[in-house]
Amino acid sequence: MNPPLASIVTPSLNAAAHIEEAVRSVLEQDYPSIEYIVVDGGSTDPTLEILSRFGDRLRVVVEQGSGPVEAINRGFAEATGEVFAWLAADDYYFPGAISAAVAALEAHPDAGAVYGDGVWVDASGRLIGDYPTRDFDPCLLARECFLCQPAVFLRRRAFESAGGLDPRWPHTFDYDLWIRLSRRWKLERIPVRLAASRMRRGTITLGARRRVFKENIRLLVHHYGYAPLRAVFAYAAHLVDRRDQFFEPLKPTAFKFALSLPLGLYFNRRRPACFLAEWLAAGRRAVGRGNAGAITSGSGTATGELGSPNRESSLRRAD
Repeated sequence: MNPPLASIVTPSLNAAAHIEEAVRSVLEQDYPSIEYIVVDGGSTDPTLEILSRFGDRLRVVVEQGSGPVEAINRGFAEATGEVFAWLAADDYYFPGAISAAVAALEAHPDAGAVYGDGVWVDASGRLIGDYPTRDFDPCLLARECFLCQPAVFLRRRAFESAGGLDPRWPHTFDYDLWIRLSRRWKLERIPVRLAASRMRRGTITLGARRRVFKENIRLLVHHYGYAPLRAVFAYAAHLVDRRDQFFEPLKPTAFKFALSLPLGLYFNRRRPACFLAEWLAAGRRAVGRGNAGAITSGSGTATGELGSPNRESSLRRAD
């Protein structure tokens, strides 16, 4: 029996700095049946020249002005494989990633997708740390995104049944897809390191960061009717100190915590009592541990409860 065809899509735009590493990480996989499509949004740097060096080993589609969501959807519309995945132009797969993912999909026929472990690397490829991947729990998605996007591989029919990527969420489109998939399919975690996600400080603008945090809240309200305190607090903290909450970790303070109350009541205006109860409970826990220890210094449980809910999506979607 022939192995199922795996279709990999890379959206690109002026990605000359890292596109070759991303492409090689796909083409040098040991899996024997790969269809690789790069959808370029109209690069003006050497990206297209670099891609041309690979000849017919990949297919390049140029779609002027397309953003990541449109590019990925276009790529999958062109694809013919049974397995789908997308890889950003500055991320890369580890050797054996596609083989491991396809084997897991075949071993779990009820799964709409499988996902493995991932790591964060910096602009030069140095390891930053492990992505905080968790075992699949659809309820936990209401609080955080625990799937590392480049380490996710989907069945074609699962992607299509969910309606593909939604352009209404330009910064959190991956998180949105995981939520929608989780309502129809099981997602299976495999204990294999599959991919690296590159975090680049220079691409994170203050304007984008604010939009990302706000969109994350809107996404949670859209799907669950409620944005939890940790999502609102991350937004409140950024409004105060403009920290990116990755290279510059979130620092809880009493003032930021106080600001999260009116913001949370506004975003959760259909469930104000629920948010007020969560906010008061967090405040009582902080007081019980000593104000300075729990709220103002960022130690204790407040770090976990009030930390940024989605480090990768909230940063990468600003690229």
